Amino acid sequence: MDFVGRYGPWAVVLGASEGLGAAWSRELARRGVDVVLVARRAEKLEELAVELRGLGRQVRTLSLDLVRPDAQITLAAAVDGLDVGLVIYNACHSVVGAFMDVSLEDKLRTLDVNARGPLMMADAWAPRMVARGRGGILIVSSMSAFQGSAMVGVYASTKAFDIVLGETLWEELGPKGVDVLVVAAGATLTPNFEGITPESKRAGAYPMVPADVAWEGLDALGKQGPTFVPGRMNRMVFGVMSRMPRRWAVRFISKQTRLMYEG
Repeated sequence: MDFVGRYGPWAVVLGASEGLGAAWSRELARRGVDVVLVARRAEKLEELAVELRGLGRQVRTLSLDLVRPDAQITLAAAVDGLDVGLVIYNACHSVVGAFMDVSLEDKLRTLDVNARGPLMMADAWAPRMVARGRGGILIVSSMSAFQGSAMVGVYASTKAFDIVLGETLWEELGPKGVDVLVVAAGATLTPNFEGITPESKRAGAYPMVPADVAWEGLDALGKQGPTFVPGRMNRMVFGVMSRMPRRWAVRFISKQTRLMYEG
């Protein structure tokens, strides 16, 4: 079965307004899938929708805060009548800083968007995909999830949650026809990365462009998993780090993160 047959005719991208979310949406459109774009910023969604419609795709947009208690109910109503075969959870909140320097409000927002959001999505969509008999769920995590790190501890913790959740879904839903993949992305040239990372330090993180992450991730769906690291350099780093004693890995990554953000 080809990509559209298995994961189309419609896909939902959560956190679609820019950066990697927009890249997932463009790659889906390139593969012939119509897209529902979901994020908080309506104007950004409409700009992307115009672009994707120019590629001949049908597009719907929904301005929605994904951590609202009724978010999945609102989304279900918005896609009523559409044959959705793929849901991508890309929404993310991240604040760089030492644990005691980040506000509790930001810590909780990170937890809500990065962990509670994917959980709500999975709870809402897993039964739909199983009833459909085929489809996919893709959760975007991060290489920071593989060990603790100074400056990004809460973010890394939520992304570790995403990996375990996604791997559990991969095991439980795979036999029922639903492909699940966690994409643990490394540094990626998104507006958020560029906004918080000094320009002089970006090259040292070997960032990928969003389009390459999306292309590799969608190619891996249904073929690799449960967790996939895009980018040859990222996979090499992951291989080395996974062989380190855990305390060494934490200290090494913490040192690199501090050098990047503390100077």
